[in-house]
Amino acid sequence: MSKAFENSKGPLAERLVAALESAQNVGGDIRGKQSACLLVVKGQASGNLWEDRLIDLRVEDNPNPVDEIKRLLSVYRAYEHMNKGDLAVEKNDMKLAMDEYNAAMKMFPENLEMKYWTAVTLANTGEIEKSLPMFKEIFTADKNWKELTERLPSVGLLNVSNEILNKILAQ
Repeated sequence: MSKAFENSKGPLAERLVAALESAQNVGGDIRGKQSACLLVVKGQASGNLWEDRLIDLRVEDNPNPVDEIKRLLSVYRAYEHMNKGDLAVEKNDMKLAMDEYNAAMKMFPENLEMKYWTAVTLANTGEIEKSLPMFKEIFTADKNWKELTERLPSVGLLNVSNEILNKILAQ
């Protein structure tokens, strides 16, 4: 475990997972595989536990808990990119938003939500033709996203004309 941790690169959480994988690869817990946990906290406590826990992932009663914790960390990292994209949208930095959304989609390509908000951002920036195939794929996979799309203009999250909205919904 220590060699794997010391020889790995990158953020602390990924290095800890590398150590868990190494330990599992040489036999792991004598009781077998069942659970895994990854907790990363700030180096200096603020006194607010909800702010101090940077990553808190747990896997219980799973035949491959280390693989699952690794997968969950990847999902967590993808959502970090999504959140950064959302913040960029709030600051009207659409290039950064699209960079972050694309990074998220590369990490978790099967996630419809990541594709959806990328398509919404494309539509909001006038790139309707790029957004339409994405909306079609999303709506085909799950019709609930179409219903959500109908609701977005009234809350200011999809800023397109009624004509464009109907074009999106026709996908």
